Amino acid sequence: MRTAEWKQGHLPFFFFGLRLETNQSGRYTRPMQENKVQENKMGVMPIGRLLINMSVPMMLSMFVIAMYNIVDSIFVSRINEEALTAVSLAFPFQTLMISFGGGTAVGVNALLSMRLGQKNQEAVNKSAMNGLFLAAMTYIFFAVMCLLFTMPYLKSQTQNQTIVAYGNTYLKICMLFGFGCFFAMTLERLLQSTGKTIFTMGTQLTGAAFNIVFDPILIFGIGPFPKMGIAGAATATVLGQIMAAILALVFNLKFNKEIQFKLKGFRPELSVIKQIYKVGAPSIVLQALGSLTTYTMNLILGLFKEVADTALAVYGVYFKLNSFIFMPVFGLNGGMVPIIAYNYGAKNPERIKKTIRLSIMTAAVIMTVGAALFELIPGKFFALFNASDKMLEIGIPALRIIAPSFLGAAVCICLGSVFQAMGNATYSMFVSIGRQLLLLLPSAYLLSLTGNINNVWWSYPIAEVLSLVLSLFFYEKTKRQKIEELNKS
Repeated sequence: MRTAEWKQGHLPFFFFGLRLETNQSGRYTRPMQENKVQENKMGVMPIGRLLINMSVPMMLSMFVIAMYNIVDSIFVSRINEEALTAVSLAFPFQTLMISFGGGTAVGVNALLSMRLGQKNQEAVNKSAMNGLFLAAMTYIFFAVMCLLFTMPYLKSQTQNQTIVAYGNTYLKICMLFGFGCFFAMTLERLLQSTGKTIFTMGTQLTGAAFNIVFDPILIFGIGPFPKMGIAGAATATVLGQIMAAILALVFNLKFNKEIQFKLKGFRPELSVIKQIYKVGAPSIVLQALGSLTTYTMNLILGLFKEVADTALAVYGVYFKLNSFIFMPVFGLNGGMVPIIAYNYGAKNPERIKKTIRLSIMTAAVIMTVGAALFELIPGKFFALFNASDKMLEIGIPALRIIAPSFLGAAVCICLGSVFQAMGNATYSMFVSIGRQLLLLLPSAYLLSLTGNINNVWWSYPIAEVLSLVLSLFFYEKTKRQKIEELNKS
């Protein structure tokens, strides 16, 4: 029987670094074996400092990524408004791709963090290797999807053949050469799972910086590089993703000692894959619903025939600006998930609750600042994209109407990550389905029947109310059934 008590008269064993097992009579039998996986900072560091340590590097890197998204569209808008509209139309298809890769990576992150908390080294290794296998399979799936459905997808949203041609070029480069995107997401999540977010920041900053530098070079043909137009924007994107993936791989192999990468003899394990998708599948559905929502909103905006292409460009610009506010919150959540998952595995409810409180407070501050900017200077944001008078006429009211919904989104995003970290990711899926399919899209369509395009944007604050109510309901249920139960175990 293992005992944690040290009996008087045996202190020399302690000073020599030996920990002994005792039998029932109290006699020492043999040295106690150390746990294979050591306690890391997620179980011992003060929560405030830990959340800063885990989240700030990711928030900064996500902020830079958001800046890249904006800069990318700014350069594309200098080609012409049709090119900007094409990138906007490509966005839902790209989001669908990222939803599968990112959702799978979320599942790997949560499962691996939980196994670390349980100190199960073999399960940690299996989680990581199966996650990398799924990244490869997901890339292959979307490469095939791209070849089959890109043209029909674009033509369903616009009859402008120039926009279709631009969108086809952009999407095919991004998806056929998108393997760097999938591996970067998974390898970065492995680093996050073990608390090494500083390395994640390094990979993301490298990829984003590469994109920002080479966007204008490849689009406009600066120096020895050819003028590639919209193809240059897509090429800069995939090269940045590949750079990030390579760097993330190096960091994992060199510094991520909590995970043992063993390619020799590896076989995919259905039981591990099921566990990954138990958490990851709802996240995939949640993000894929976002892709479906954006696509359907494009169709609704297309009903306004006289301003359809400009409205689509405005909607695309909104999402770029939106990412400027939301990306840091997603970075905050990326740091929060492994903390909660680890302490759930380690059965420490107080650390879980404190992490949730601090995360929501931080997200609320970020969103409040973002909403204020959208209300006060929307015209200056659109000026960055070489906006025409027609774009300003549609875009300025859009930002001001949507902005108040950011405050509810701060709470909903954080609670959604709590559900994922604790194995209740289906709650996030239910909230997203309720928000987007039951309120956002139906209300947007009904409001479009008024004939005033500005009314369509009111669907966002309307939908956020339901999202907040559902999120709070599911959180109370999770708190009662899972967090508080840890005190009894």
